[in-house]
Amino acid sequence: MPFIRLSFFIIFATVTTNIKAQGLFRKKDSIITQTLSQAWELDRKDKNGTFRLNSYQPFYVMPVHWSNRINTQPQSVGQEPAFDEPIRLHSTEVKFQISFKTKVLQSFLFGTGDLWVGYTQIAHWQVYNKQLSRPFRELNYEPELIANFPLNFNLLGFNAKMAGVAFNHQSNGRPDPISRSWNRVILHLALERDNYQIYLKPWMRIGGGSEDDDNPKIEDYVGRAEANIIYRKNGHSMNLLLRNSLSFKDNHGSVQFNYMYPIRNNLRGHLQIFSGYGENLIDYNHYQTTVGLGISFVEW
Repeated sequence: MPFIRLSFFIIFATVTTNIKAQGLFRKKDSIITQTLSQAWELDRKDKNGTFRLNSYQPFYVMPVHWSNRINTQPQSVGQEPAFDEPIRLHSTEVKFQISFKTKVLQSFLFGTGDLWVGYTQIAHWQVYNKQLSRPFRELNYEPELIANFPLNFNLLGFNAKMAGVAFNHQSNGRPDPISRSWNRVILHLALERDNYQIYLKPWMRIGGGSEDDDNPKIEDYVGRAEANIIYRKNGHSMNLLLRNSLSFKDNHGSVQFNYMYPIRNNLRGHLQIFSGYGENLIDYNHYQTTVGLGISFVEW
């Protein structure tokens, strides 16, 4: 297929050119790496006021995103398949994500807390599927309201830097029978040491279990908590994201690995490997392994 061959060629050329040239042309001081305080404006010296757009989750485009078992017949737990026949989907598609946050209230609650609004959107685009007129297979929208509080104490050799709570909504904006959405209250704790950052996030679903639930038992598949472990050095970033249902019976979850390497300034090559449930909302109870290759645009 021409599109796939072209995408592979562009990525291969970028990678090989970078490997040959980054030692000659890339300056280490051009690589921006944010501490937790800089990313979330925790210390007084890092405060930047309100209503300034900042990066949040990874911001990337993957021209090649392959699944070993793409979900051709979406089906919620305990319900009939959404379609009478499997959809003729391609196993290779384009995946991209945009994400940003902005502080809307600074130094509230005894002058220590900050209130942020975050937004993340993930797209799975069947751009190589000419037979189906190249549709977007799945779009996930995730706005959230985050209350954040700085910390400063030692925990198991790490410096605890912040804790807080968020109200999180996630939806694919689709009508029945492929509508998917849920609301969560998410607690978070962030730790830092040298080149490592760790985010721990347990959550509780709000309003699930009713008869008109779009995605029953989603927390049993996507999970009830996640641990995000990030390592950065010399512009290279490695990230391991673990999610789990925290259930001894029928335990489910997922693991995602991201590796980002410097190309030029804040432009990075991006490799992503995922295995488990909940790669997106339409696949919340669908097990698959995916591999994506593309570029990231900003540090996170």
